Amino acid sequence: MEYELNLVLLEPQIPQNTGNIARTCAVTGARLHLIKPLGFVLDDKHLKRAGLDYWDALDVTIYENLEEFFSKNPGPFFYFTTKGQHCYAHRAYPKRAYLVFGREDAGLPEELLAAHPGEAVRVPMRPGFRSLNLSNTVALAAYEVLRQWDFPGLEEQGQLTKYRWEDLPGGQM
Repeated sequence: MEYELNLVLLEPQIPQNTGNIARTCAVTGARLHLIKPLGFVLDDKHLKRAGLDYWDALDVTIYENLEEFFSKNPGPFFYFTTKGQHCYAHRAYPKRAYLVFGREDAGLPEELLAAHPGEAVRVPMRPGFRSLNLSNTVALAAYEVLRQWDFPGLEEQGQLTKYRWEDLPGGQM
């Protein structure tokens, strides 16, 4: 089985966040799942602007509700929430993983979390703070999974445009 990273947004409200997450999906090869209702229309200029010119590189599926999403996707699911009892970085992610994120203003439904306590994971934060921005949380979660998988299919080295690393002092390490 090849690696398959799925980023799932339940009822996202802010188009800029979804656009940023779409860009993360495009550069990592992750699939994007959007579960309605959405707080914006997909042709929203802020959504397009945040995703820049990557929209044609996306694999996006839109669902009418959470029930439809679960009926069409096998899991396993990891629920990212400030209410989680487990650190997201201490989990081992299988070759196919669905990272599920809730609304910016409400998170994931507590009924869903209560039904899956072992899969409710949290990004560590200082006490007294509500949460990280959704698009930041999705990016760091996605890259933790990809790190565990040794970044399959991703380039780990970049190139300068005016110089060659190997021609610079200390460039070859």
